[in-house]
Amino acid sequence: MWEPEISVNTLLGKTVSSITGGEVGSDDMTFNCTDGSSFHLYHYQDCCESVSLEDVCGDLEDLVGSPITMAEEAEGEEPERTEDEKKWIESETWTFYKFATAKGYVTLRWLGSSNGYYSESVSFSEIKPKN
Repeated sequence: MWEPEISVNTLLGKTVSSITGGEVGSDDMTFNCTDGSSFHLYHYQDCCESVSLEDVCGDLEDLVGSPITMAEEAEGEEPERTEDEKKWIESETWTFYKFATAKGYVTLRWLGSSNGYYSESVSFSEIKPKN
């Protein structure tokens, strides 16, 4: 079920109890919080595009067990490409998610690429319990 997108700063003040996913190359991860809420950072793949987690700077375990004090999203410039690479990729978007707790700081770097007609964005939404 599709949940409405919300701001990643919704995590501010929440304490994460576990994180699933988040491996480099994946296209989703889930933050489970001690208050019972869960949040999904993801991209649903479509034709002619690709969006995935390219890099995790820091230790995701630093986000577990301590309240989130920073939760930000930022987009970056297209990376430098060779002329040969540019033949296959018409558009790219970097999306950075920056999180912090008293234990440490983590930056997630996502890369979306497409032919220019498809989404390259990452979504963040709350997972609503099924009734």
